Amino acid sequence: MHNGPTLSDLRLIREVKRQGSLAAAAAELGASPSFVSKRLTILETTLGARLLHRTTRCIAFTDDGETVHRWAERILADVDDMAQELSAAGGTPKGSLRVSASPGFGRNHVAPALSEFAVRYPEVEIRLEILDRPVDPVAEGIDVDVRIGGLREPHLYAQRLVDNQRVLCAAPSYLARHGRPGSPTDLAQHRCLVIRERDQAFGVWRLQGPAGTETVKVRSSLSANDGEIIHRWALDGHGIMLRSFWDVAEGLSAGQLVRVLEDYGQEADVWAVYPTRLSRSPKVRMLVRFLADRLARQSLPRSRHDRLVPLASVPTTKG
Repeated sequence: MHNGPTLSDLRLIREVKRQGSLAAAAAELGASPSFVSKRLTILETTLGARLLHRTTRCIAFTDDGETVHRWAERILADVDDMAQELSAAGGTPKGSLRVSASPGFGRNHVAPALSEFAVRYPEVEIRLEILDRPVDPVAEGIDVDVRIGGLREPHLYAQRLVDNQRVLCAAPSYLARHGRPGSPTDLAQHRCLVIRERDQAFGVWRLQGPAGTETVKVRSSLSANDGEIIHRWALDGHGIMLRSFWDVAEGLSAGQLVRVLEDYGQEADVWAVYPTRLSRSPKVRMLVRFLADRLARQSLPRSRHDRLVPLASVPTTKG
């Protein structure tokens, strides 16, 4: 009897396409490279078509392979929609969720929220990926990307989770030695602590203030690719940093940090970005609402201009 490809085979094809190598796909699937290679050979035999060009260095999909991958994505999406519809009817979300977030916000806020979500919905399998780079949920198979900053990609959908702003602050010890900047242009004469956070331009601070947006090129006395390190250096008195409210809340409240140029800041709202409309995925919709409710309950500091806004009161962007 002729057997067609299984759902596992289609998931394998999808993962090989996403990862770009058999070894990476095998690691993602929890299988050995030899098993993946064997399944691909069986699938090619079953379909009577060569799907991949394989060399010792790389793989490339043939035209037939691209066709199979396109159908695999469509079929697996339909299977997922079916499971979601049944899940929604039963009132309990099921299945898997892949979530990504930047390092600092991911560790301190997204991870604890997902821990609570997992307790409430134990039939959902959650995978959190901490990624310090721009993420394309479609290409990388991410269900929800929690990011600081809004939607830039026209093919995605987004929901603002909570208001947020980056502010300028420094330790009292630094200000005692170097004084306070009186305007954004004064920052060029100060020691600033700079981080490239995902796709932010390094050493360029664009600040919103009374006269609109001002762009300042700052001099970096110390720089790092990790926000927690920058935060630690600021507490140690090494310079001025531009960080989100969620990052500097305790330091400001305790007097370990002091805001400077209080009329200036940088919009940095927290968004959930996803590849399909929320109406098509009950589990994603439930997670987005859960994250928004939890973030709104947290004691994030408020500026005199901004307040935290829960999901229910914020207009949805593209679904």
